[in-house]
Amino acid sequence: MKEAAALMYRTGTGSVVVITPERTVIGIFTERDLTRVVAEGLPHETQVGSVMTRNPVTVKSTEPLSKAIELMAEKKVRHLPVVDSEGRLVGIITSRDVVELTERYLASAGYITE
Repeated sequence: MKEAAALMYRTGTGSVVVITPERTVIGIFTERDLTRVVAEGLPHETQVGSVMTRNPVTVKSTEPLSKAIELMAEKKVRHLPVVDSEGRLVGIITSRDVVELTERYLASAGYITE
């Protein structure tokens, strides 16, 4: 778990997606999981696999952004792994990504000016 937290810190991300050697998503370890682990007083040596969210909700890369946003709102998640048609991880979309895309769209449409 300590390594996952260090990776999140180094890369400035709020999650680590856990995958199989075939890149199939089996879990996700997020800032929320880390907060829970710290609050429970678990040791730093705790394995990510024992505290991650197993079988997280995912979205297929062929789905529109609106589907990803709908899933994130419905399931109350801020980090959504994106998978290909075979279920392999191809990326992740975050609530921060959605906000940034929305800001860019609104700015390009003239709704936001500086």
